[in-house]
Amino acid sequence: MVENAAMAELEQRRILKTAIPGPRSLELMARKAGAVARGIGTTMPVFAVEAGGGVVVDVDGNSLIDFGSGIAVTTIGNSAPRVVAAVRDQVELFTHTCFMITPYEGYVAVAEQLNELTPGDHEKRSVLFNSGAEAVENTVKIARAYTKKQAVVAFDHAYHGRTNLAMALTAKNMPYKHGFGPFAPEVYRAPMSYPYRDDKLMDGEVAAHRATDLIDKQVGAGNLAAVIIEPIQGEGGFVVPADGFLPALADWCRANEVVFIADEIQTGFARTGAMFACELFDVVPDLIATAKGIAGGLPLAAVTGRAEIMNAAHVGGLGGTYGGNPVACAAALAAMETIKAENLVARAAEIERIMLGRLHRIQAEDNRIGDVRGRGAMIAVELVHQDSTDPDPGFTTAAATAAREKGVIVLTCGTYGNVLRFLPPLTISDELLNEGLDVLAEVFSTKASMCSPKSSQQHDPSCQRR
Repeated sequence: MVENAAMAELEQRRILKTAIPGPRSLELMARKAGAVARGIGTTMPVFAVEAGGGVVVDVDGNSLIDFGSGIAVTTIGNSAPRVVAAVRDQVELFTHTCFMITPYEGYVAVAEQLNELTPGDHEKRSVLFNSGAEAVENTVKIARAYTKKQAVVAFDHAYHGRTNLAMALTAKNMPYKHGFGPFAPEVYRAPMSYPYRDDKLMDGEVAAHRATDLIDKQVGAGNLAAVIIEPIQGEGGFVVPADGFLPALADWCRANEVVFIADEIQTGFARTGAMFACELFDVVPDLIATAKGIAGGLPLAAVTGRAEIMNAAHVGGLGGTYGGNPVACAAALAAMETIKAENLVARAAEIERIMLGRLHRIQAEDNRIGDVRGRGAMIAVELVHQDSTDPDPGFTTAAATAAREKGVIVLTCGTYGNVLRFLPPLTISDELLNEGLDVLAEVFSTKASMCSPKSSQQHDPSCQRR
């Protein structure tokens, strides 16, 4: 593996020089409160100054183990050397012309790479945007232009973004939708395959039939432009559908002339132990939305798909001032080269092996871990009240907070707010990965610190609140 320049400069271990947060972070948080709209929350109470390998360093000199990757963005590591060099070279040439005004080769090269790397050997076309939500909205525009139909189906527990149509597609009300309606019309919802919470007799094909039967009855395939789904759900709880669910759903879409859209914004670019998560399920989507890990930390997104579908929109119907910015395109080309050169798909699979092994051992000692799931470096644990499957979001918040105070960046998610999700960069060392898992094991073994505010003797007799 080529050594990450930032990783070489930063000591790859957890270092706590102050409490979390430290005094300088507290000062900056006070400034944030006086300058930034309160709608912008932060997971960590610290401010970053440097990052690389598997650590983030804050303004107080604390070095934190990174199990978040900026929500699956810095998959190849922060300040990856190829990305840094490519960005520096491009900035010196020009920073913007707008591809729709004066085009440039970088945009075309990124489209060519996406057409080659995404699933399927059919002829493809790509278009570039700025954010995942923007990519999602454009998949729907393209599908509607192609099918001449309007309805779109998304799934329970889905997350597709914060713009208006993307909010309509998103399932979770708080904090993403509450008070922001009305939302875009002609959006419908179908049940997701959720093995931990589904009937144990419901395999993937049965779950797919449950969804398509509801779609037929409540929407009608003749009205349906597209079905959009995350192959592994992100914000909804890292839900991995049962085997057979996605292929059956894709087959139904093909049989009914419905565009099958894969939202691979969080799962794409080696994150799941495949270049794209669809490959894990032997599914070839008609359209695929990508962002996050595409450009090593710079803002870029894309829609890639079958040429006949992508070309359905009229000339001028797609685009945007900043879409496919030349600096972001340079970063994307370098990021994709890094994934290949450093064999990061295989590295993600190795991270999966380590994480699942450790987390299953922790689960064996604590049945409040109801489920351990995920693929590659996209792993989660679903937390429940002891001896039940009832979600325990309070327990989840306590666990995440305790881990953060001990210097490990941990994110939460899930429709019920009861999932800890782990998204380490693929450049993290085994030693640092295991140190982070040691911290999690320590957190789970400390019963008092793990008590939910709503826990009781009835739910958890081992919870002795102080």
